[in-house]
Amino acid sequence: MAQGQGIREIAWLDCAGGGQVVIDGNFAYIGHMDNPHGTSVVDVSDPAKPKIVASFDIPPGLHSHKVRVVNDIMVVNRERARGEKPDDDFVGLRIFDVSNPRAPKDIGRWACDGTGVHRFTFDGRYVYTSAEFDGYVGTIVVILDLIDPTKPMEVGRWHMPGQWTAGGETPTWKGRGHRCHHPIRRGDRLYVSYWYGGGVILDISDMSRPKFVSGLDWSPPFGWPTHSLVPIDQKIAGHKWMLVADEHVQPLDRALSPELPAALWMVNITDETNPIPVGCFQLPELVGVETPLMTACHQPVETIIGTEVPAAWFASGLRVIDIANPLSMKQAAWWMPDVPPGASRVCSNDVYEDGKGLIYLIDRNRGLSILERT
Repeated sequence: MAQGQGIREIAWLDCAGGGQVVIDGNFAYIGHMDNPHGTSVVDVSDPAKPKIVASFDIPPGLHSHKVRVVNDIMVVNRERARGEKPDDDFVGLRIFDVSNPRAPKDIGRWACDGTGVHRFTFDGRYVYTSAEFDGYVGTIVVILDLIDPTKPMEVGRWHMPGQWTAGGETPTWKGRGHRCHHPIRRGDRLYVSYWYGGGVILDISDMSRPKFVSGLDWSPPFGWPTHSLVPIDQKIAGHKWMLVADEHVQPLDRALSPELPAALWMVNITDETNPIPVGCFQLPELVGVETPLMTACHQPVETIIGTEVPAAWFASGLRVIDIANPLSMKQAAWWMPDVPPGASRVCSNDVYEDGKGLIYLIDRNRGLSILERT
């Protein structure tokens, strides 16, 4: 039975499992994990009675698990599903007019190579994406201009030295381990997670030529890939900060940290050329024992409101983390959903906070929880 502390459930929507949920106005938009389910639009004008009002599928071999909506424009990804052969080889982004959310109109697309697009963000004009191109090892940072959403234009790109093999570079790592995972913009900076390459801060004051400001990487000694670098918009104790989330999947080396599962780090960026980790948060019961994968940290909210941060903690549900003392983060509230029908355990994959007191938590396998703090 679902349970928690400091949180109550308003509603649970039975829907296909999702990789991301975002809210725009009275509608929630869900990017689903597995084909044929692509993207769903949910009317949440009454949060206690959510209702799917539009949806569209995606062909076999692909998935469309990420979605963004700003200014009546919806952007979704198309990525090759692991281990599947696609019937349709178009990978990249699709763009929709959702001025009428109940009837999205397909108005544009942007294509890349390889596996396609994984994560991205969208500010209403520019898309900051992780995309794959021939001649590079792994996904790189690409900036697209959607001033005309029917004709997206690339305006800039950045790669970690060693990725551009067609340009004569040689990677110092194995396989696709160092790759762009998740770019997030704040002002003229782009905060980019780079999987086993850690993360980088880029200066995008000139979007045509992103410049490296600084980087960080703790894999090794910790074995987990870096999922997100999330800047905190307000100062805490007179300093600037970002949260860095590692993801509890695909360990670099099982010998490195089986008893220290992926955690959420607090990093001081007052001097952005020298990011300094000062603390991390993990559930005490997960420390010191070998924990099954996809039990611990996955993803905090990407826009942080105040000093209590909701985070999707995979099989451990939703955790709200108090960051008021950056040197000693602690749990402020939590929610453990019911195991969804057809699944063996909970898999909280993504979380969104709407600024009105509601938290939306999507399960990777099935279902959307709409929650509020008590």
